[in-house]
Amino acid sequence: MSTPYPNAPASSAAPVSAVDYDGRPVLVEPWVQRLDGSVREAHVPPFVPPVTHGSLADLPFENAESAPGAVVLGRRQPDGRWADVTAADFAGQVLAAAKGLIAEGLVPGDRIAVMARTRYEWTLLDFAAWAAGLVTVPVYPTSSVFQTRWILHDSGARALVTETAAEAAAIGPELPHLPDLRHLWVMDKEHVTRLAEAGAQVPDGEVAVRRGMLGPDTLATLIYTSGTTGRPKGCALSHGNFFAEVDNAIELLYPVFKAQDEDPSVLLFLPMSHVFGRMVAIACVRARVRLGHAPSLAAEDLLPDLAVFRPTALLTIPYMLEKIYNSARAKAESGGRVAVFDRAATVAVRYGEALEARQTGTGGGPSRSLKTARTFYDPLVYRKIRAAMGGRVRYAICGGSPLGRRLAAFYAGAGIEIFEGYGLTETTAATTVTPPLKPRLGTVGWPLPGTRVRIAADGEILVAGDHVLRGYWDPQAGGVVPATRDGWLATGDIGELDDEGYLTITGRKKELLITAGGKSVAPAPLENWLRQHPLISQVMLVGDGRPYVSALITLDPDGVTHWRLMLGKHPVPPELLLGDPELEAILQRAVDEANKLVSRPESIRRFVVLPTDFTETAGHLTPSMKLRRDQIMRDFASEVEELYAVRGR
Repeated sequence: MSTPYPNAPASSAAPVSAVDYDGRPVLVEPWVQRLDGSVREAHVPPFVPPVTHGSLADLPFENAESAPGAVVLGRRQPDGRWADVTAADFAGQVLAAAKGLIAEGLVPGDRIAVMARTRYEWTLLDFAAWAAGLVTVPVYPTSSVFQTRWILHDSGARALVTETAAEAAAIGPELPHLPDLRHLWVMDKEHVTRLAEAGAQVPDGEVAVRRGMLGPDTLATLIYTSGTTGRPKGCALSHGNFFAEVDNAIELLYPVFKAQDEDPSVLLFLPMSHVFGRMVAIACVRARVRLGHAPSLAAEDLLPDLAVFRPTALLTIPYMLEKIYNSARAKAESGGRVAVFDRAATVAVRYGEALEARQTGTGGGPSRSLKTARTFYDPLVYRKIRAAMGGRVRYAICGGSPLGRRLAAFYAGAGIEIFEGYGLTETTAATTVTPPLKPRLGTVGWPLPGTRVRIAADGEILVAGDHVLRGYWDPQAGGVVPATRDGWLATGDIGELDDEGYLTITGRKKELLITAGGKSVAPAPLENWLRQHPLISQVMLVGDGRPYVSALITLDPDGVTHWRLMLGKHPVPPELLLGDPELEAILQRAVDEANKLVSRPESIRRFVVLPTDFTETAGHLTPSMKLRRDQIMRDFASEVEELYAVRGR
């Protein structure tokens, strides 16, 4: 069922239900506007009415009142087991921590910074701070002392909660330069527990009064964009921004948040300092989906958590899905079953594409022979991949960068549906999402319900909706300054809308390379394609103002080790393989394949393998794994010059 829109509705138009009278999902297609033969705007009306009163602080207490025994979170114990946390338990812990914050002298509007990995206390402090009328300010635990000092100073934070004593000690010398900071607490020293003890004498009614002072327009959090260049800016997001985002996402992504056949659960392992993780955590609390936190992305830490927690959905980024695929293939190759894996992968891709064709009305779905082949390969390959994720994962919400059509089809064929999305900190995470009833592989979906997406004359993506931030934090200007123009946020990304309103991201406006011949080149498509190669970790295209496009390539240590073992050779550090003719030949074939995606002027003519990988620690990657291109260009200037010292291939 689809809904026609004869006129362009405003984002505040009457909500459109996502289900019919029998509770079945309804497909609500975007309204699209064309100009000069191309689609320039797409809009999906909101699925739920906007919240007109209250705040995020109310969610734990509303859950406790309506379903006190419902399991809303899982808390990892020191022995690795997971303990269930009911709605009543969580509300009690939020109340106790909020009373502690009040007892420590924090007043409504004060900012409290949290510097920690993804763990239970993060979500607890978020809701406790809101219940006390405060504004939370996330700080990446990997931030440098300079970055941390800047965020604390710019936000005027009155309190800082770190995960470890080492993090607290690192900021110690900066305290004289942070006159607003009055409190420094450490999770590992049980300071969160002591907060609850400190507030024991504060009346419960004091928290109720502070909650009553909050509304949808109240500032909820300041999230500082990590930025690929320049100094971070504080994005001021309100409680209403989060409600507009999570309420519509819950309705749209009903398989994740409203599964009827089994208790839904999400294991969160991406940083909660990023808006993506925060949004999903809030959505889980809002929808009473069991939420777990995993602090480490390292396989030796994450895999046991997945095995015990057994989530039905994951929040992830393309890099993780690429690693899972490459690791599974490497394991199959080590066991002499790579041919089986490759045939299974081909079947999965064809099956995923057939499912897409049926849902979009362009095909009849998987054939009988394809279904038989998929059934045959399921215990040999697909079930093992699902088992590595805990065995129950059926859905993954993926964002951060484009996943790619082939990998999305593979996972769909393997039994894990990918909901790909696109968004910014400024849009409270997702602003477009794959519609479950009509996915289009290789795109980032339709506008989130309640969102308008427009393509400017120069290709820049513009966004409007109630989830778009209030503005940027600017203490010099007295608070928040507007971030939109005529209601539209300029994203800085370049993209295209197709005839049905699906958005495809083609690059960053500031990242476009313009060669000496005047050809504009978006680096993302080639970079993303090459990054899927098992021997490659990262890729960055260069060529701005140069006669041709070149690439900086870093090696994946695990992939290189596996490759050497398959050749019967001893593993060696990747840096010792620079100039290795066999490796160069493999990478050249990968580059040649990637070049088939683009025209000759856009193709990669030369590449160089760098001696080290791009890392966040070295300043080459943001915490969300985006390239810091300016820093990379500075650090590898000599390698770039060498690429253009002689005429390329």
